[in-house]
Amino acid sequence: MKLEMSLPERPGFLHAVPILNLFALLQLFFLLGPSLVLQSGVAVDLPPSRFQMERYQESIVVTLGPGNAAPSIYLGRDEVTLDGLADRLEKLREQSAQRKSLVLLKTDKSTPVGVEREVTELILRKGFRIALVGKTAPGLERPSTPFPSRE
Repeated sequence: MKLEMSLPERPGFLHAVPILNLFALLQLFFLLGPSLVLQSGVAVDLPPSRFQMERYQESIVVTLGPGNAAPSIYLGRDEVTLDGLADRLEKLREQSAQRKSLVLLKTDKSTPVGVEREVTELILRKGFRIALVGKTAPGLERPSTPFPSRE
């Protein structure tokens, strides 16, 4: 004898649970994703700039942060001295001839201009290209052309 179910079949909410789980995971992914991205360097208070850079995948980040007597110099997340920076840049130049030829220089607002110039000249002497990094300011409009004309 075959048994038959006497209750009506009502799956109702049970079929919607996996879809709700999927939406919850997607929402968490998009909300927490940017905070999980690895950023090289050290957090500093950058000066505002109206220009935006393109993203560089293969670049070296040098950060001039605030220090007690003299500004701190970081290569990636490692604190180095000026001589140590020269040695590490020389090693990087030898290891990867063309791959990482761009240095992004992040300078804190409180860093003296002389120190920034000294580090910039050191990076250029080692044969790297350099790009100064600033933060976008909400009040500054972006120019229509990448290079404003000199009149």
